[in-house]
Amino acid sequence: MQDMQAGASAGYAGRLLTTADVQRLIRVDRSTIYRMAEAGRLPAIKVGRQWRFPEDRLREWLGPQAGATAREPNGGPGGGLTPGTVQAFSDFLAEALGTMVSVTDLEGRPLAAPSNPCGLFAAAHSYPGVLERCIDGWRTLAEDVDLEPQWRVTPFGFLCARALVRDGGRLLGMIVAGGVAPASWPPGEAVARSYAAELGVPPEEFAAHAAEVHYLDQAARDRVLRLLPRGAAFVSRLAGEQHHLADRLEAIAALVADSSQRSAT
Repeated sequence: MQDMQAGASAGYAGRLLTTADVQRLIRVDRSTIYRMAEAGRLPAIKVGRQWRFPEDRLREWLGPQAGATAREPNGGPGGGLTPGTVQAFSDFLAEALGTMVSVTDLEGRPLAAPSNPCGLFAAAHSYPGVLERCIDGWRTLAEDVDLEPQWRVTPFGFLCARALVRDGGRLLGMIVAGGVAPASWPPGEAVARSYAAELGVPPEEFAAHAAEVHYLDQAARDRVLRLLPRGAAFVSRLAGEQHHLADRLEAIAALVADSSQRSAT
């Protein structure tokens, strides 16, 4: 944290970005930026009582794509992809990881049906409000100050981890792996009732399906954390290539239309 924030006293001479600048660059809310700065997860300098962000260090932190021309948000990481492509990738990754996988935007809204859902999720999903509660939980993952995937216990008891999807320097969405049993599972009756109330399903329904989650040993959990960022990078690259192809097709169509107009005259 001290390294990230060093520079104010050393007289940093480069360009400093405001919080609003960073919001436009990486598309996360102001409170998340403050938390990341406080935690030392974002290159930041305290100028008086205000956070400022060294542009060169921030772009280095974002990676080589940060200098690319950023597009306006287009509905999440699948904005340049067809729903079928997002679903196919999600299905493939879920099978490879042995978990449930959801591809979402930064608000936690799924861009395809959850892949390889655990039995507990599948049973609970039919009850009103359950999906909305899951979306709220996924949105919380987007606000996590740790940019690298970490296993988090959800309010419903099982584990989830996420990797962020980028388009250039912008954060667009997430790939969420979930439905994984923690070390002590299934829970006792009292805890199960608490989880059922949080999820919004009858306690007997939760108890009947509580054991139907994905069980991973420590090696398998570590493997998920290693592969999630690679999956997110693949989606980013695929979406970027799709955008590039669409731009080329639009240019070709414009040339053809212009040629047709010239011929007609």
